[in-house]
Amino acid sequence: MNTSNSFPVTALKAHIALNVRDVAVATEFYGRMFGIEPCKVRTGYAKFDVQNPPLNLTLNQVPFNERGALSHLGIQVATTADVLAVRERWADAGLATRDEMGTNCCYAIQDKTWASDPDGNEWEVFVVLEDNLAETTMCCLPDAVENALNTAEPVALEAANNALGCAPGSGCC
Repeated sequence: MNTSNSFPVTALKAHIALNVRDVAVATEFYGRMFGIEPCKVRTGYAKFDVQNPPLNLTLNQVPFNERGALSHLGIQVATTADVLAVRERWADAGLATRDEMGTNCCYAIQDKTWASDPDGNEWEVFVVLEDNLAETTMCCLPDAVENALNTAEPVALEAANNALGCAPGSGCC
């Protein structure tokens, strides 16, 4: 990263601050997911200093009813073997996982595995196998929503709009 004055800036790691309903429940999940304990815990707050991938993750307890605007979170790895190794580690830690192998997402062929935190935030670990594919259908949607979109039936489109949080008649889907 460079500033406009050309002074180099060294980025140490990404920071993600997640709002969670219950910091204790979320802390237990992320401890299992990353295989580490939080480095700081306070009332309504926890911080994980993840070394691989380099990540400063904080959990902030905030009351809310539905998922926020966040789509999903991801960690890109080098190989399918890495995806499978993470999936195995997550499963060994008691996390429910689901795989999407050879999937067309974000205009790329990817192998990935997913886990959802207690607040519904989805995490993917993925490898890009083939990139820069031609534009096709919408990507990064849950399979059920993408299938509904591809049927183009009014009832299915209404369900897809609802799942994506789109207003009826907005043309979102």
